Amino acid sequence: MASFFKANEIARTAVDIERKGRAFYLCLEENARSDETRKLFRFLAAEEGRHEGIFQALLDRLGDIELPAWATGEEYGMYIQGLIESHALFSDPEAESRMAAMADEREAIRMAMGFEKDTLLFFVEMEAFVPDREKGAVRECIKEEQLHLARLQRMYSKL
Repeated sequence: MASFFKANEIARTAVDIERKGRAFYLCLEENARSDETRKLFRFLAAEEGRHEGIFQALLDRLGDIELPAWATGEEYGMYIQGLIESHALFSDPEAESRMAAMADEREAIRMAMGFEKDTLLFFVEMEAFVPDREKGAVRECIKEEQLHLARLQRMYSKL
């Protein structure tokens, strides 16, 4: 587990989350039944792409940074690894095929809400691992993920 504990690995995971999130929303957009839902998924795909750029730039700036001593405990390492492995887009090998076959927009939105919730939790934890000068970028993404979750909830309530 100790080899995982470098801040740049956490930033690299954030890039992967956003890349998969963009693909996820593009697939949902393609299969959406209403224009309103299609528009929401298109917007969220663009947001994920923008966040990917933010985290890629962060990764490029971080280089090879060790995490703080307090974060090296095996139990905490297992917690972070659990966040990654239980993330909606990393833990479900059938997610892509389920998205393509999704006929119910409520189900699609619930799936998207799970993705946003998992991403939000990961970013909240990630903030502790980046240098102070980089925390603002992570906080901005956290706020945007919160807004995405709220938008999805509003859409879900409308359907």
